[in-house]
Amino acid sequence: MGVALTRSAQWSAAGYGTRTLEITPLNEAILKEIIVFVASFIYKHPQEAKYVFVEPLEWKTNLDPSAFESGYIVSETTVKSEEVDKDGQPLLSVSVPHIRVRSFGQLSRLLLTAKDMKLKEAQACIEANRDPVTKILGLDYNTMKEDTSVVNILDKITKDEDPESEIKMKLGMLLKQLDLHLLNHSLKHISLEIRLNPTIVKNDIELLKHFSGKGEQTVLESIDYTSDYEFSNGCRAPPWRQIHGEICYVLVKPHDVETLCITCSAEGVFLNGGKTDDEGEINYERKSEIYKDLVTFLKERSAKFSENMSKQDVRFSGEWKKKEALKEAPKKEEAAALQKALPASGKSVLEKNYINFGKSQMTKRLQPSLNWKATFDFKDKGASKDTQEEKHGRRLERSGPPVSPRRSQLVRKSAEKIEEIISESSSESEEDEEPPDHHQEANAGLPSEYWQIQKLVKYLKGGNQTATVIALCSMQDFNLAQETCQLAIRDVGGLEVLINLLDTDEVKCKIGSLKILKEISHNPQIRRNIVDLGGLPIMVNILDSPHKSLKCLAAETIANVAKFRRARRAVRRHGGITKLVALLDCAQNSGEPSQSSLYDARDVEVARCGALALWSCSKSYENKEAIRKAGGIPLLAGLLKTSHENMLIPVVGTLQECASEESYRTAIKAERIIENLVKNLNSENEQLQEHCAMAIYQCAEDKETRDLVRLHGGLKPLASLLNNTDNKERLAAVTGAIWKCSISKENVTKFREYKAIETLVGLLTDQPEEVLVNVVGALGECCQEYENRVLVRKCGGIQPLVNLLIGINQTLLVNVTKAVGACALEPESMMIIDRLDGVRLLWSLLKNPHPDVKASAAWALCPCIQNAKDAGEMVRSFVGGLELVVNLLRSDNKEVLASVCAAITNIAKDQENLAVITDHGVVPLLSKLANTNNDKLRRHLAEAISRCCMWGRNRAAFGEYKAVAPLVRYLKSNDTRVHQATAQALYQLSEDADNCITMHENGAVKLLLDMVGSPDQDLQEAAAGCIYNIRKLALATEKARYT
Repeated sequence: MGVALTRSAQWSAAGYGTRTLEITPLNEAILKEIIVFVASFIYKHPQEAKYVFVEPLEWKTNLDPSAFESGYIVSETTVKSEEVDKDGQPLLSVSVPHIRVRSFGQLSRLLLTAKDMKLKEAQACIEANRDPVTKILGLDYNTMKEDTSVVNILDKITKDEDPESEIKMKLGMLLKQLDLHLLNHSLKHISLEIRLNPTIVKNDIELLKHFSGKGEQTVLESIDYTSDYEFSNGCRAPPWRQIHGEICYVLVKPHDVETLCITCSAEGVFLNGGKTDDEGEINYERKSEIYKDLVTFLKERSAKFSENMSKQDVRFSGEWKKKEALKEAPKKEEAAALQKALPASGKSVLEKNYINFGKSQMTKRLQPSLNWKATFDFKDKGASKDTQEEKHGRRLERSGPPVSPRRSQLVRKSAEKIEEIISESSSESEEDEEPPDHHQEANAGLPSEYWQIQKLVKYLKGGNQTATVIALCSMQDFNLAQETCQLAIRDVGGLEVLINLLDTDEVKCKIGSLKILKEISHNPQIRRNIVDLGGLPIMVNILDSPHKSLKCLAAETIANVAKFRRARRAVRRHGGITKLVALLDCAQNSGEPSQSSLYDARDVEVARCGALALWSCSKSYENKEAIRKAGGIPLLAGLLKTSHENMLIPVVGTLQECASEESYRTAIKAERIIENLVKNLNSENEQLQEHCAMAIYQCAEDKETRDLVRLHGGLKPLASLLNNTDNKERLAAVTGAIWKCSISKENVTKFREYKAIETLVGLLTDQPEEVLVNVVGALGECCQEYENRVLVRKCGGIQPLVNLLIGINQTLLVNVTKAVGACALEPESMMIIDRLDGVRLLWSLLKNPHPDVKASAAWALCPCIQNAKDAGEMVRSFVGGLELVVNLLRSDNKEVLASVCAAITNIAKDQENLAVITDHGVVPLLSKLANTNNDKLRRHLAEAISRCCMWGRNRAAFGEYKAVAPLVRYLKSNDTRVHQATAQALYQLSEDADNCITMHENGAVKLLLDMVGSPDQDLQEAAAGCIYNIRKLALATEKARYT
C-alpha cells in the first residue's frame, strides 16, 4: 500500500511536510478501492481484523462524537470503543478533532459510521499516515523484500516465536496484494484516460467563438484567451505552468452567470481562482472538479448555455465536421499520391496503416512541455515509416489491434513504471535510467551495410543450422560498434532471433549469437531492448554451462547490459549474482600446484568476465549485499594477488563500487585488501591506478584504514601520482584518496615530507570541479597545522582559494570555506584574505540555501574575526551582515546553529556590534535554543550567552526568557568543554539576583562545587565566581531579614 500511495497517488507540492492528496479522478479511484478493502475486511478476515496495530493510525476527523452509536462510550467531546486490547486500552478513541484507531475491525466500523463522509475520512487518514504499513505491522514487515516467496514467508512464521507472527504475515501479504491491486488499478485508470491537447482546445474555443456574441440565441456572450501569445507547441500558458500540463486560460461570459476564468489542461477543464484585483495575475489554484472538455464544463455551469447548445447542436457538429474535413483533405491527397507510386500488392498495407494512423490522431495524448522547439510530427514520421516498410517488403508483426502511438507509448511507460515500483526499493532511485529510444528518422543516407545486415537477419530467421552459423559469422565481419549496424539488426527483428538462438542446444549458434550481442549491447537502446525481450534470464542460465567460452561471453554481455537499474535488478532476481560470484572461483580451482603459478588462460578469462559483470551489477545497493552474502569478498581479495592487469581492473572496480558500504569497508580490512590496493598503485596501468586510488578514497573514512595505507607505503605513490595531470579521472581519484588520508595528522606529516602540499596548491587552478573538490578538501585538512598554513601562503595558495568562494558547487564551497578558515588562523594569511575581500565573500555564503555551506562559512568567519585588524569595524561594514547572522539562529540545522553561535561569540567581543545584535533580538533567539541535548551546540551557545551578557540588561533578559535553568543542566554533560563554557555563562548571569535564585533552585551550587576542584583553571575560576555571587546574594538576603 505504501508504494502505491508514494508513486501512483498524486500529491500536491504545497511545501515540505505538508503535502496533501490532490482532488483528481485517479486519487478518488485509489481512495475508493482502499475504502472497499477496509470496509469488507471485518467480514472477509475476522481473525486478522482483531489484530492490534503496532502504532495507532492518527488523524483529524470531521465526524461528530454523536455519530458513534452502539459499541462506543460517547461523551460531548470524546469517544472510546468498548473493544479494548490486552492492556485495557480502547482500540478506537476520539478527542475532538483527533482520532486514534488500532485495528482493522475498528477501521471497518468507522467507515460504516462515516456514511457519506467516507471519502474525506479516508483522505485525512492517508494524508496523516504516509507510511501506514509501518504503523500497522512494524518496521520489519514493511521492509520485506519484493522477491520474498511464500516458502520464505512460511519459514519465517514457523521460526518466529511471536504468537502473533502468523497473523502479521497474513496481514503483510494482504496489504501487499492490496498494493499490487492499487498499482494495477492506477495503470488501468491512466491507460483509459483521453487527455486534451492544444489543438483540440483551440478548435473548441474557435467554434464557441463562432457561436458567441450579443443576442439571446448565442451560446455565450464572449470567450477570450487571457494571453495573446501562443508558443510553438500551441500552448498559451506560461512555461512554469506548462510543466503542470496546463495549456491555456480563457475568460468566458455566459448569459446567466458571472465571468468564469477557466484553465484548460491536459487532464481536462476546470475553474481556477480568477484574476487578482491588484496585478491582474491569475490565481492558478483549482476551484472545481475536472471536466473532460470545455463544452461539458459550461453545460454544468450555465443553464442558458446548455439550453442554447441543444438548439445549436446540429450547426455545431456540422462546423466541427467541416474543420475535420479541411484537415483531412491534404492527408487524402497525400495518401492518393503515395498509392499511385506503389505497386498494387502494397496498397492494402499502406491503406490499413494510414487508417490506423488516422485513428491514432484522435486519441493521441499530448502534454505541454518546455521542449517547444522539439514538436513531433506523427503524420510525417508515420508516412515515411510505412513507405519504408512497403519499399522493402517488410511488415510489422502486430499482436493486437492498432493503438495510438502516444497511447501505446504511455501504456508501455506506465507499465514499466509500475513494474519498477512493485519490484524494487528506492535504494537505487538516485541512478539514472537509460536515455529514451529513438528510431531511424528516414531511409535517406543509410549506408549499404544497413541493408546487407538486414538480409543476413532474414537468413537467421529462415535458414537451417548451417545457414544460421554462416550468417552469424558473416554478421561479425561488419563493424558492429557502428550505431547504424546495431540498429539495422534491431529494426528488422534480429534481436529476437539472436536471443532465441541462446535457447538452442547448438553451442556454435550460442557462441555466434553472444559474440554479436556482446558487441551491439554497448548501445543504450539495444541494452533496453535485450531486457524487454527477456534476454537476461537466458544469459544467466548460460553461466551454468560447462563450456568456458559460453560463460565468458554471457558474463561480458551481462556486464554491458547491466548499465541501468532494471537490468541489474533482473540479473539479481534470476540468481545471476550467485552464479557470477561462482565464476570468480574458476581461477583458484584450476588445479595449478600453487597460487604463484600462472592460472590456465581460460580460467583467468572466466574469472575476469565474472568480475566485469559484477562490476556493472555492483552499482545497486541490493546487488552489493547479494555479492557479499554470496561470498564475493574473499574471492575478490584472492584475485587481487594475481599479476594479470586485465583481471585486476574489474576486480578493483567492483571493490571500489562496493566500498561505499560500511559492511564492505569492514570486510576489506579483515581480508587485508588495503595492502594489495597500495601495491597496485605502483602499476603502470593508469586505469588500475585510478580504481585503486578510488577504492582507497572510499575506505579511508575509517582511521584504521588510513593508518594501514601509511604503514603499507601508500602515501608516497599517491603523492607522486599528483605530478601527472593529463588523466583527469585518475587525478580526481588520487586527490580524493589524499584528501581522506589527510584526516590523520600522521599522514599529513608524511605528505609534507613528500612535497605533496606544494603540488596540491599548484592544482588549485585550471582543473575540473571533481578534482578541485578533493584538492581543496585535502588542503583544508593539511592547514589544520601551522607549518602547512605557512607553506600554503608561501606557495601563493591563498588567492586561488579565495577565488573559489564564488563558485556554486556545494561540496566545493564547504571544502573551500574550511580551507580559508584554517588559513585565517595565521595573521599574515588573514591579511591576504582581508585584502582579497575574502571575509565579505564568506559572509555572503551565509545566504546560501544549503545548510552545510552556511555552517562551514560561519565556522570560517570565526578565525577571520579573531585575527582581523579592527575586526569590529570590518564586521559593521557589511550592510545587513549582523542581522543576517542573528536571523540564522532560527535555523533547524544543529550544525548551522552551533557555527552561528560561535560566530556571535566572536562578533560580541566588540561592544558596538554587541549593541547592534542585541537590538536585532539575539537574546530571545539564544534563549530559545537553550533546551538542546546536542553538546556541540550547548558549548557554543553557552559561550555566546556569556559574551552577550556584557551589554545593558541582557543578563536579566536571559533570565526573563527562561535560559538559566536549562544552562544549569549543561553541567551534567560528560563533555568538559561544555562545563567550562557553561560555568563562564553562569558566572556572567549570576551578576543578576533573579538568575542566582533560579540557579540555586535548580541545584547549580552542588554541581559547581564539584567543578571548583577541576584541574582546568578557567573552569575553577568561573565555578568559584558563580558560587561567590550566589552566596553573596544569600548573605545579603539574610542580613536584610534580620535588620
